Amino acid sequence: MAYSFEIGPIRPPNEPNSLLIRVTRNCDWNKCKFCKLYKGNKFEIRTVEQIKHDIAIAKILRDRIMEITIKAGQSGGMQKVIGMVLKDPPNESFRNVALWLLGGGENIFLQDSNGLILKTEDLGQVLVTLKTSFPRSKRIAIDARPQTVLKRKPRELLQLRQAGLSRLNISLESGCDTVLQFMNSGETAEIHIKGGRRVVESGISLSEYVTLGLGGKDLSIQHAKQTAGVLNEIDPEFIRVRTLTVNNQVPLNSDIENGRFMRATDEEIIREERVFIETLDVHSNYSSDHVSNLLPELTGKLPEEKHKLITILDRFNALSMTEKANFMIGRRVGLYKNLVDLDDYQRHDLVEQIKLKLNQKDKKLDPKVIFKLMEDFI
Repeated sequence: MAYSFEIGPIRPPNEPNSLLIRVTRNCDWNKCKFCKLYKGNKFEIRTVEQIKHDIAIAKILRDRIMEITIKAGQSGGMQKVIGMVLKDPPNESFRNVALWLLGGGENIFLQDSNGLILKTEDLGQVLVTLKTSFPRSKRIAIDARPQTVLKRKPRELLQLRQAGLSRLNISLESGCDTVLQFMNSGETAEIHIKGGRRVVESGISLSEYVTLGLGGKDLSIQHAKQTAGVLNEIDPEFIRVRTLTVNNQVPLNSDIENGRFMRATDEEIIREERVFIETLDVHSNYSSDHVSNLLPELTGKLPEEKHKLITILDRFNALSMTEKANFMIGRRVGLYKNLVDLDDYQRHDLVEQIKLKLNQKDKKLDPKVIFKLMEDFI
């Protein structure tokens, strides 16, 4: 019960039941205006010995849960045992392993930021240890910066793929150089294209992350079109979108307060996303899998399901101003997930009551109300 291993602060939305193994601490760039996560924290690369130790602990915890399951026999079973563990886990490590087993015990995510920065031979050792310790694992994923990718020779990426690395996540955020420069991302569209293409050519699955609203009001359409243009050059396996969120701890907040950046509203971001999807010419899985997004139902294979995605966006745009406000509030307080939820009369009426309290006597909903609801919900 005293065994534990180090776990970082976040993981991608598509890794809810993954084993989390920390290979770096914090972010090696840590200067982006729109991110507050690692500010004030020093970046560190963990040693191979430290990482292997954590893998060994994770294996002990997995074996312990399996042992309890076997002892429980027919009266127990894996689901029941894991349910008991999750009800009162002795520590976060035990909880993570239990969730991982609940999800099938197949996926592993290497935390934190830019794990590809490890020396190729060191990361290779970690991957081999993971595959040896957990032979049933099917996917091992890691985050990377495109500049780091470009420092790896094609043969090095091939070696990592052969050692077990199956997916790289890259935070593109925007394909517009003006936006990237303003947000101090330290990257350019050209670097993203070169880095992304190198990953695709290696045979490693690539997920590219895009932040809707990152261009604000002024650069919304430019952000949409140029980001799609970069992705058209890369043609990644996955495109995952999230929506810009800002609170007073995010450096970008000072630009908002002094008027240098004007946030796009939910309605404007939906228009932006329509232009973005319409401009995409890729063979990718499009996923709106982040809690910040207004329309998480926007998921489909491109180009086959582009029309389906655009139809969903058009359905929102066709709503009356009153119904748009109802959906935006309902989504931002967690009562709605899909547009069809508007047809649930009980929830609809409840959202109307919330809207009255939020809006008071104003006829038009203040976008700041939605921003605050979104940030509180997240």
